[in-house]
Amino acid sequence: MDHVEEAGAEASVLVTGGLRAKRARVVVCGTGDRAHALRLLERRKGVEPLVVPETEELTALVAAALTADAAVILVDARAGVVHRTRRDCYLCRLLGIQHQVIAVTGLEFVDDASAALENIESEVRAFSAELGCDGSITCVPLNAATTAAPFSESPAPSDGAALIESAAFAKPPVTSELPFRFYVQWVRESKRGSATCAGCVATGRVRAGDTVVVLPGGIRARVRSVSSAEGELSEAEAGQAITLTLDTDGELQRGDLITSATLPAQVGDRFRCTIVWLDEEPLFPGRPYSMQIGPRTVGVTITEPRYRIAPDNLAQLAAKQLDANEVGACNIQTDVPIAFDPHVENRETGAFTLLDRVSGKTVGVGTLGFALWRSENVHWQALDVSKRVRSELKGQSPCVIWFTGLSGSGKSTIANLLERRLVLSGRHTYLLDGDNVRHGLNRDLGFTDADRVENIRRVTEVSKLMVDAGLIVLVSFISPFRAERAMARDTLGEGEFIEVFVDTPLEEAERRDPKGLYRKAREGRLKHFTGIDSPYEPPEAPEIHIRTLDQTPEEAVELVIATLRRRGKLTSSYPAAS
Repeated sequence: MDHVEEAGAEASVLVTGGLRAKRARVVVCGTGDRAHALRLLERRKGVEPLVVPETEELTALVAAALTADAAVILVDARAGVVHRTRRDCYLCRLLGIQHQVIAVTGLEFVDDASAALENIESEVRAFSAELGCDGSITCVPLNAATTAAPFSESPAPSDGAALIESAAFAKPPVTSELPFRFYVQWVRESKRGSATCAGCVATGRVRAGDTVVVLPGGIRARVRSVSSAEGELSEAEAGQAITLTLDTDGELQRGDLITSATLPAQVGDRFRCTIVWLDEEPLFPGRPYSMQIGPRTVGVTITEPRYRIAPDNLAQLAAKQLDANEVGACNIQTDVPIAFDPHVENRETGAFTLLDRVSGKTVGVGTLGFALWRSENVHWQALDVSKRVRSELKGQSPCVIWFTGLSGSGKSTIANLLERRLVLSGRHTYLLDGDNVRHGLNRDLGFTDADRVENIRRVTEVSKLMVDAGLIVLVSFISPFRAERAMARDTLGEGEFIEVFVDTPLEEAERRDPKGLYRKAREGRLKHFTGIDSPYEPPEAPEIHIRTLDQTPEEAVELVIATLRRRGKLTSSYPAAS
């Protein structure tokens, strides 16, 4: 990067970071006249109302609540406290909103407005006490055309002072009193003895001379200088966009979290967390997703939910997966260690967003509870004999040749012929066949989407171990989902995953049907069968594309071998097909 581009990148971070709103953000949700509440809140200076549209209820509520400082939850007096009321109270509390206003509408349509308001307030406070936020609840009446004074004064309509004044508590949290946290968004090329980065102070304060720790790497450094777009600063606090220069030879990366050395954040790769699932497709345990925390995005795998949480009564219900709009407690594992704080201690560094690994769309949000003991007590054991040593001993370049395609497409036939050719030429191989593996390692798995995800996760880990042993591994699995094949590719090293799409049309695969499985599936005797009542997602850019209607298995093997040679996986000649 030249000096002009570098300066522009730093300035961009400082300017956009400096635009962070200093007004209190108030999310408006629930049942009632949201437009009227919005008009009233807009009268108060220092408040930025965020109205949740009915058409995108939960997704919009979660997105707004992640950054909101307070919530106005509308309740219709004629219906009272309903499921949505409890759900909105719970989600706002879960995502870190400490202050909630319960605005009661429709009081003009009930016989005893005072009694109705008192009952709603009592019920909401009782539920909120279970959430641990009873002291931060304010209950006010709100007429469709005008607002009423606070309940403590009178439930009669007035000029809108109740809701407007209740918003007075909605002040941006005093995050400057929390320990110093700073996400690195831009890094200048390091010079000997110093490193410079830019970003926005998430919480706390920092000044020149402070000692900090850069996580997750653990680099300890002294702050040489603090500056903003206006120049040098004696001190910076939460919300300010700044440039930090550190006295260190360590290398900084975008997404690093710079923290106080005396009160540092935690580091881990396995966590207990709470997840709000937003996608129409359910959360599949074992399926890889992307996790965004601060400016950093890492791979993450979610285990089977420990339980699902019912928002109305907080009951913990047994669950194998999470469906759209459900909340659950889960264990997760990230691909690499990350720095974090428990969400209850710091919402700026304890919340995350889940993304689909293929499409990149948001599928859920979550809050981190704590790192599991294994994060701190299970470490990778360094060994003297490496993959390189094992590979050189065998005289080959290890890799995984991953055959994917419909049942009956010819995967196993081609993989079997290829392994025979490789072994005859003196190569060390192993063939993992989908049917064979289900007799042992994966005998406990069925054919639901969730079981298929776990099936591929296990095979991927076995393949990685075999590659580490220096083997050429052939994997012949239907592996119907792109996300799982992408996970397998990401798990292995650069250039070690070679995807082979054995492309056979469904009609041809059904015509062959060597095991009679398609016939059983069509008759309804075999559920979750790929291509019939379970989807197959064909590769979009495989390294090798075999079209079985145009190529014989022997020709397919020659194509694979030619590709392996071209990629430097095979360096000697091979015997002709026999």
